[in-house]
Amino acid sequence: MSEVPAGSVVVGVDGSSTSDRAVDWAAEQARLESRDLTLVHATGTAGTATLLWMDQAGVDSVAAVAAVRQEAERLLQATADRLADVVPEVTVRGVVAELDPREALRELTSQAALLVVGSRGRGPVASLLLGSVAHAVTRDPACPVVVVRPEGGHAAREGVLVGVDEAGTSTHALDFAYRLAAARRLPLRVVHCIFDVRAPTGDVGPGEAGYDAERLLLAETVSGMAEQHPDVGVTTVLTRGLVDRTLVRLGEAAEVVVVGAHHRGPVAGIVHGRTAATVTEHSTGIVVVVPEPD
Repeated sequence: MSEVPAGSVVVGVDGSSTSDRAVDWAAEQARLESRDLTLVHATGTAGTATLLWMDQAGVDSVAAVAAVRQEAERLLQATADRLADVVPEVTVRGVVAELDPREALRELTSQAALLVVGSRGRGPVASLLLGSVAHAVTRDPACPVVVVRPEGGHAAREGVLVGVDEAGTSTHALDFAYRLAAARRLPLRVVHCIFDVRAPTGDVGPGEAGYDAERLLLAETVSGMAEQHPDVGVTTVLTRGLVDRTLVRLGEAAEVVVVGAHHRGPVAGIVHGRTAATVTEHSTGIVVVVPEPD
Protein backbone atom coordinates (compact mmCIF):
# COMPACT_ATOMS: atom_id res chain seq x y z
CA MET A 1 0.00 0.00 0.00
CA SER A 2 1.40 3.41 -0.97
CA GLU A 3 2.40 6.01 1.58
CA VAL A 4 -0.32 8.36 2.74
CA PRO A 5 0.85 11.85 3.76
CA ALA A 6 0.53 12.31 7.51
CA GLY A 7 -2.27 14.64 8.48
CA SER A 8 -4.25 14.26 5.28
CA VAL A 9 -7.97 13.69 4.96
CA VAL A 10 -8.50 10.13 3.72
CA VAL A 11 -11.70 9.00 1.99
CA GLY A 12 -12.78 5.61 0.72
CA VAL A 13 -13.81 5.52 -2.95
CA ASP A 14 -15.82 2.75 -4.60
CA GLY A 15 -17.73 4.54 -7.36
CA SER A 16 -21.15 4.41 -5.67
CA SER A 17 -23.36 7.46 -5.17
CA THR A 18 -22.86 7.23 -1.41
CA SER A 19 -19.11 7.11 -1.91
CA ASP A 20 -19.32 10.19 -4.15
CA ARG A 21 -21.16 12.03 -1.38
CA ALA A 22 -18.46 11.01 1.10
CA VAL A 23 -15.78 12.23 -1.33
CA ASP A 24 -17.48 15.61 -1.70
CA TRP A 25 -17.77 15.99 2.09
CA ALA A 26 -14.12 15.02 2.57
CA ALA A 27 -12.93 17.37 -0.17
CA GLU A 28 -14.75 20.32 1.36
CA GLN A 29 -13.31 19.49 4.79
CA ALA A 30 -9.80 19.25 3.33
CA ARG A 31 -10.30 22.68 1.75
CA LEU A 32 -11.54 24.21 4.99
CA GLU A 33 -8.62 22.78 6.97
CA SER A 34 -5.99 23.38 4.25
CA ARG A 35 -5.09 19.67 4.17
CA ASP A 36 -4.23 17.23 1.41
CA LEU A 37 -6.90 14.77 0.32
CA THR A 38 -6.09 11.08 -0.23
CA LEU A 39 -8.51 8.96 -2.24
CA VAL A 40 -8.33 5.26 -1.39
CA HIS A 41 -9.75 2.36 -3.36
CA ALA A 42 -9.18 -1.12 -1.92
CA THR A 43 -9.38 -3.97 -4.41
CA GLY A 44 -9.12 -6.92 -2.00
CA THR A 45 -6.97 -8.81 -4.51
CA ALA A 46 -3.90 -9.41 -2.35
CA GLY A 47 -5.34 -12.28 -0.32
CA THR A 48 -3.92 -15.74 -0.90
CA ALA A 49 -7.44 -17.22 -1.01
CA THR A 50 -8.46 -14.85 -3.79
CA LEU A 51 -5.42 -15.64 -5.92
CA LEU A 52 -5.82 -19.37 -5.29
CA TRP A 53 -9.48 -19.24 -6.34
CA MET A 54 -8.52 -17.49 -9.59
CA ASP A 55 -5.87 -20.07 -10.39
CA GLN A 56 -8.21 -22.97 -9.64
CA ALA A 57 -10.89 -21.39 -11.83
CA GLY A 58 -8.45 -21.21 -14.72
CA VAL A 59 -8.12 -17.42 -14.49
CA ASP A 60 -4.75 -15.82 -15.04
CA SER A 61 -4.42 -14.25 -11.58
CA VAL A 62 -1.57 -11.95 -12.59
CA ALA A 63 -3.54 -10.52 -15.51
CA ALA A 64 -6.73 -10.31 -13.43
CA VAL A 65 -5.06 -8.42 -10.58
CA ALA A 66 -3.45 -6.06 -13.11
CA ALA A 67 -6.82 -5.41 -14.75
CA VAL A 68 -8.50 -4.74 -11.41
CA ARG A 69 -5.74 -2.33 -10.44
CA GLN A 70 -6.00 -0.53 -13.77
CA GLU A 71 -9.73 -0.10 -13.30
CA ALA A 72 -9.15 1.19 -9.76
CA GLU A 73 -6.63 3.71 -11.03
CA ARG A 74 -9.14 4.91 -13.65
CA LEU A 75 -11.77 5.36 -10.95
CA LEU A 76 -9.41 7.38 -8.75
CA GLN A 77 -8.25 9.51 -11.69
CA ALA A 78 -11.84 10.27 -12.71
CA THR A 79 -12.65 11.25 -9.12
CA ALA A 80 -9.55 13.45 -8.89
CA ASP A 81 -10.41 15.12 -12.21
CA ARG A 82 -13.90 15.92 -10.93
CA LEU A 83 -12.53 17.40 -7.73
CA ALA A 84 -10.05 19.55 -9.63
CA ASP A 85 -13.00 21.65 -10.80
CA VAL A 86 -14.65 21.72 -7.35
CA VAL A 87 -11.71 22.29 -4.98
CA PRO A 88 -8.76 23.30 -7.18
CA GLU A 89 -6.79 24.48 -4.15
CA VAL A 90 -6.70 20.99 -2.59
CA THR A 91 -3.86 18.59 -3.40
CA VAL A 92 -5.47 15.25 -4.29
CA ARG A 93 -3.66 11.91 -4.26
CA GLY A 94 -4.87 8.43 -5.08
CA VAL A 95 -3.94 5.16 -3.41
CA VAL A 96 -4.85 1.69 -4.68
CA ALA A 97 -4.64 -0.83 -1.84
CA GLU A 98 -4.69 -4.50 -2.79
CA LEU A 99 -6.26 -5.34 0.56
CA ASP A 100 -9.73 -5.85 1.99
CA PRO A 101 -11.30 -2.35 2.32
CA ARG A 102 -11.77 -2.78 6.07
CA GLU A 103 -8.13 -3.71 6.57
CA ALA A 104 -6.80 -1.00 4.27
CA LEU A 105 -8.79 1.85 5.79
CA ARG A 106 -8.13 0.78 9.37
CA GLU A 107 -4.39 0.81 8.65
CA LEU A 108 -4.61 4.33 7.25
CA THR A 109 -6.26 5.79 10.35
CA SER A 110 -2.91 5.86 12.16
CA GLN A 111 -1.61 8.44 9.66
CA ALA A 112 -4.72 10.42 8.79
CA ALA A 113 -6.16 13.53 10.40
CA LEU A 114 -9.60 12.33 9.37
CA LEU A 115 -11.10 9.29 7.65
CA VAL A 116 -14.34 9.58 5.69
CA VAL A 117 -16.42 6.64 4.47
CA GLY A 118 -19.84 6.23 2.94
CA SER A 119 -22.31 3.66 4.23
CA ARG A 120 -25.47 2.54 2.47
CA GLY A 121 -26.65 0.34 5.31
CA ARG A 122 -28.28 -3.05 4.84
CA GLY A 123 -31.80 -2.27 3.81
CA PRO A 124 -34.97 -0.46 4.91
CA VAL A 125 -34.99 -1.46 8.58
CA ALA A 126 -35.83 0.77 11.52
CA SER A 127 -32.24 0.74 12.77
CA LEU A 128 -30.33 1.62 9.61
CA LEU A 129 -27.47 -0.82 10.12
CA LEU A 130 -23.95 -0.02 9.02
CA GLY A 131 -22.18 -1.70 6.18
CA SER A 132 -19.24 -3.86 7.19
CA VAL A 133 -16.57 -1.33 6.13
CA ALA A 134 -18.05 1.55 8.15
CA HIS A 135 -18.58 -0.74 11.13
CA ALA A 136 -14.95 -1.90 11.04
CA VAL A 137 -13.33 1.54 10.81
CA THR A 138 -15.47 3.08 13.57
CA ARG A 139 -14.52 0.37 16.06
CA ASP A 140 -11.68 1.76 18.22
CA PRO A 141 -10.50 4.24 15.55
CA ALA A 142 -7.08 5.90 15.69
CA CYS A 143 -8.40 9.17 14.22
CA PRO A 144 -11.84 10.76 13.83
CA VAL A 145 -14.00 8.77 11.40
CA VAL A 146 -16.87 10.35 9.45
CA VAL A 147 -19.67 8.08 8.25
CA VAL A 148 -21.71 9.67 5.46
CA ARG A 149 -25.16 8.31 4.69
CA PRO A 150 -27.04 8.50 1.39
CA GLU A 151 -29.25 11.51 0.86
CA GLY A 152 -32.79 10.61 1.83
CA GLY A 153 -36.19 12.12 2.37
CA HIS A 154 -35.48 13.15 5.94
CA ALA A 155 -36.61 16.42 7.48
CA ALA A 156 -34.37 19.46 7.13
CA ARG A 157 -31.23 19.22 9.25
CA GLU A 158 -29.23 22.04 10.77
CA GLY A 159 -26.00 22.35 12.68
CA VAL A 160 -23.72 20.07 14.67
CA LEU A 161 -24.76 18.01 17.70
CA VAL A 162 -22.24 16.64 20.22
CA GLY A 163 -22.73 14.56 23.35
CA VAL A 164 -20.68 15.18 26.51
CA ASP A 165 -20.58 13.14 29.71
CA GLU A 166 -20.41 13.96 33.41
CA ALA A 167 -16.86 12.61 33.78
CA GLY A 168 -15.34 15.19 31.44
CA THR A 169 -14.01 12.48 29.13
CA SER A 170 -15.59 13.82 25.93
CA THR A 171 -12.99 16.55 25.44
CA HIS A 172 -11.77 15.42 22.01
CA ALA A 173 -15.31 15.03 20.67
CA LEU A 174 -16.25 18.48 21.99
CA ASP A 175 -13.13 20.05 20.50
CA PHE A 176 -13.81 18.41 17.11
CA ALA A 177 -17.44 19.55 17.17
CA TYR A 178 -16.46 23.16 17.87
CA ARG A 179 -13.83 23.16 15.12
CA LEU A 180 -16.25 21.60 12.64
CA ALA A 181 -18.99 24.10 13.49
CA ALA A 182 -16.53 26.98 13.20
CA ALA A 183 -15.10 25.80 9.87
CA ARG A 184 -18.50 25.17 8.29
CA ARG A 185 -20.20 28.12 10.01
CA LEU A 186 -22.85 25.96 11.63
CA PRO A 187 -24.65 26.29 14.97
CA LEU A 188 -23.68 23.81 17.70
CA ARG A 189 -25.80 21.95 20.26
CA VAL A 190 -23.97 20.44 23.23
CA VAL A 191 -25.98 17.69 24.91
CA HIS A 192 -25.51 16.16 28.34
CA CYS A 193 -27.84 13.23 28.94
CA ILE A 194 -28.46 12.13 32.54
CA PHE A 195 -29.12 8.45 33.05
CA ASP A 196 -31.88 8.43 35.64
CA VAL A 197 -34.25 5.45 35.76
CA ARG A 198 -36.53 7.26 38.20
CA ALA A 199 -37.21 10.25 35.96
CA PRO A 200 -39.17 10.39 32.70
CA THR A 201 -37.21 10.57 29.46
CA GLY A 202 -36.90 14.02 27.92
CA ASP A 203 -35.33 17.43 28.35
CA VAL A 204 -34.82 18.94 31.79
CA GLY A 205 -36.78 22.17 32.09
CA PRO A 206 -34.87 25.39 32.81
CA GLY A 207 -36.60 25.81 36.16
CA GLU A 208 -36.73 22.15 37.15
CA ALA A 209 -35.28 21.53 40.59
CA GLY A 210 -32.65 18.96 41.49
CA TYR A 211 -30.29 19.43 38.53
CA ASP A 212 -28.16 22.42 39.57
CA ALA A 213 -24.93 20.39 39.65
CA GLU A 214 -25.52 19.05 36.13
CA ARG A 215 -26.34 22.53 34.80
CA LEU A 216 -23.15 23.94 36.32
CA LEU A 217 -21.06 21.09 34.91
CA LEU A 218 -22.48 21.58 31.43
CA ALA A 219 -21.88 25.34 31.57
CA GLU A 220 -18.28 24.82 32.70
CA THR A 221 -17.69 22.22 30.00
CA VAL A 222 -18.75 24.65 27.29
CA SER A 223 -17.19 27.84 28.67
CA GLY A 224 -13.57 26.99 27.87
CA MET A 225 -14.30 25.99 24.28
CA ALA A 226 -16.58 28.98 23.75
CA GLU A 227 -13.67 31.31 24.49
CA GLN A 228 -11.60 29.64 21.75
CA HIS A 229 -14.45 29.80 19.22
CA PRO A 230 -16.43 32.96 19.97
CA ASP A 231 -18.07 32.95 16.53
CA VAL A 232 -19.83 29.60 17.06
CA GLY A 233 -23.44 29.89 18.17
CA VAL A 234 -23.89 27.36 20.99
CA THR A 235 -26.98 25.92 22.65
CA THR A 236 -26.74 23.58 25.62
CA VAL A 237 -29.26 20.81 26.22
CA LEU A 238 -29.70 18.97 29.53
CA THR A 239 -31.81 15.87 29.12
CA ARG A 240 -32.58 12.48 30.66
CA GLY A 241 -32.74 8.96 29.34
CA LEU A 242 -30.44 6.54 27.57
CA VAL A 243 -27.48 8.39 26.08
CA ASP A 244 -27.32 6.56 22.76
CA ARG A 245 -31.05 6.78 22.08
CA THR A 246 -31.09 10.45 23.06
CA LEU A 247 -28.28 11.32 20.65
CA VAL A 248 -29.99 9.39 17.84
CA ARG A 249 -33.30 11.17 18.54
CA LEU A 250 -31.84 14.67 18.74
CA GLY A 251 -29.49 13.92 15.86
CA GLU A 252 -32.40 13.59 13.45
CA ALA A 253 -32.46 17.40 13.34
CA ALA A 254 -28.68 17.84 12.96
CA GLU A 255 -26.44 17.81 9.88
CA VAL A 256 -23.68 16.09 11.84
CA VAL A 257 -23.65 14.14 15.11
CA VAL A 258 -20.30 13.92 16.94
CA VAL A 259 -19.72 11.23 19.55
CA GLY A 260 -16.64 10.20 21.51
CA ALA A 261 -15.33 6.63 21.45
CA HIS A 262 -13.48 5.16 24.43
CA HIS A 263 -11.14 2.20 24.12
CA ARG A 264 -12.88 -0.15 26.52
CA GLY A 265 -12.55 -3.88 26.99
CA PRO A 266 -15.35 -6.26 25.99
CA VAL A 267 -16.95 -6.30 29.45
CA ALA A 268 -16.84 -2.54 29.86
CA GLY A 269 -18.23 -2.20 26.36
CA ILE A 270 -21.29 -4.21 27.34
CA VAL A 271 -21.75 -2.32 30.61
CA HIS A 272 -21.45 1.12 29.00
CA GLY A 273 -23.58 0.18 26.01
CA ARG A 274 -20.94 1.18 23.45
CA THR A 275 -22.65 4.50 22.84
CA ALA A 276 -20.54 5.45 19.82
CA ALA A 277 -21.31 2.19 17.98
CA THR A 278 -25.03 2.42 18.69
CA VAL A 279 -25.30 6.06 17.61
CA THR A 280 -23.39 5.34 14.40
CA GLU A 281 -25.52 2.31 13.55
CA HIS A 282 -28.89 3.90 14.21
CA SER A 283 -28.40 7.47 12.99
CA THR A 284 -29.64 8.34 9.52
CA GLY A 285 -27.39 11.36 9.03
CA ILE A 286 -23.64 12.02 9.11
CA VAL A 287 -21.89 10.76 12.24
CA VAL A 288 -18.35 11.48 13.41
CA VAL A 289 -16.72 9.04 15.86
CA VAL A 290 -13.85 10.72 17.71
CA PRO A 291 -11.38 8.61 19.73
CA GLU A 292 -11.00 9.76 23.32
CA PRO A 293 -7.94 9.17 25.52
CA ASP A 294 -8.17 6.28 27.99
